[in-house]
Amino acid sequence: MSAVNIVNPGADLVRGCDATMMNINAARGLYDVLKSNLGPKGTLKMLVGGAGDLKLTKDGNTLLHEMMIQHPTAALIARIATAQDDVAGDGTTSNVLIIGDLMKQSERYLADGLHPRLICEGIQAAKSRVLEFLDKVKTDVPVGEREFLIKVAASSLRTKLHAELADLVTEIVVDAVRCVKKEGEQLDLHMVEIMSMQHRHAAESRLVRGLVMDHGGRPPDMKKT
Repeated sequence: MSAVNIVNPGADLVRGCDATMMNINAARGLYDVLKSNLGPKGTLKMLVGGAGDLKLTKDGNTLLHEMMIQHPTAALIARIATAQDDVAGDGTTSNVLIIGDLMKQSERYLADGLHPRLICEGIQAAKSRVLEFLDKVKTDVPVGEREFLIKVAASSLRTKLHAELADLVTEIVVDAVRCVKKEGEQLDLHMVEIMSMQHRHAAESRLVRGLVMDHGGRPPDMKKT
């Protein structure tokens, strides 16, 4: 106890049920922030930086990276969710909502006097049953087909962009990945570069199958195409 006090004399010390409820409230706090982001009809959040710069987004990964999360449990949930985005490229908001809902349901059982260990065992048992169910209902899909990849990309991008821009970017993303994909080799996304052009709109985005040189002609009398 003395070691804890030396490390941070101003820290709040809670034990038992109080600590459990504090952790649950932290998870529910993230849940309440992100629940309105889910799906194509999710609402945008305005982020204001320290220098006064504004950012509008409903991408859960961006929000979790930009938010200043101080509670250890909430920060752990944020790291778990962003790891999902690093691996699969989507599912950050869904991950936070699932965890938050599990905490809400756990709170009901804790109020009835159930031991937290039994709740954890029940969640683990439920996970095993869900994995068994997914193994039964899963079907093989044509991963390499362009139309299938467009459907996968659209289902993700439509949760982050408005429909018109999402449909435009979807085909660009799929074609860019297919350009750099080599048979039998791991996909290297560093071969795809995203360039932001000043004085251009997002609707003017397009895929260039080659090199882009963002400068004027060399020499000045060089012919223009």
